[in-house]
Amino acid sequence: MLSVEAIDLYYGASHALRRVSLTAKKGEVTCILGRNGVGKTSLLRAIFGLKPIRGGRITWEDQVLNDIPPHQRARAGLALVPQGREIFARLTVLENLKTGFAPLARGSRHIPDEIFALFPILKEMLHRRGGDLSGGQQQQLAIARALVTRPRLLILDEPTEGIQPSIIKDIERVIRALAQRGNIAILLVEQYFDFARDLAGAYFVMQRGEVVVCGRREDMDEAAVRGYLTV
Repeated sequence: MLSVEAIDLYYGASHALRRVSLTAKKGEVTCILGRNGVGKTSLLRAIFGLKPIRGGRITWEDQVLNDIPPHQRARAGLALVPQGREIFARLTVLENLKTGFAPLARGSRHIPDEIFALFPILKEMLHRRGGDLSGGQQQQLAIARALVTRPRLLILDEPTEGIQPSIIKDIERVIRALAQRGNIAILLVEQYFDFARDLAGAYFVMQRGEVVVCGRREDMDEAAVRGYLTV
């Protein structure tokens, strides 16, 4: 389980996260909801060690991560699919997938068949450059690249952003299948309410760097949560 306990994060004098706490369990999707600029991406950056926290504690599988650098967090089973995908446009699909080998032991450096079962379009496009793919295909590639690392905690930042509806459905199907396997915790940042609601086991709503509402999906007050997402 991932446990985030009362963390604070600053950008200079700006207090971006204020005593934020959450948990994410294996076998389910935990959703972080909120408008732009409320601290969602900052929280993910803190969990992955891309931005140091000033207070609190982050624990994964009983290991405190506070002072562990990002590459060691990747070796500990964390994988991040960043907002905007950040694939390598000049590398082929196959080469992009192979960049996921970095945290793996040499004997594990192969692409599991499961990747192409989840994303069959990628098998057809292995030798096309990443920059030639559509936005939705690039998002599938970004998720597949993260899965190559064999994560036990998969972190997804706005995976539906700029994606056509048909591929959003494909991504929803993949996330649901991964959660049902029971051995991966999935942390999903989203603004698309219906997508997040349908996948969530637990949810946390952020505003101005704080968690203001949280709970289980079945107990969600949908009108109240939607209110935090509207501009």
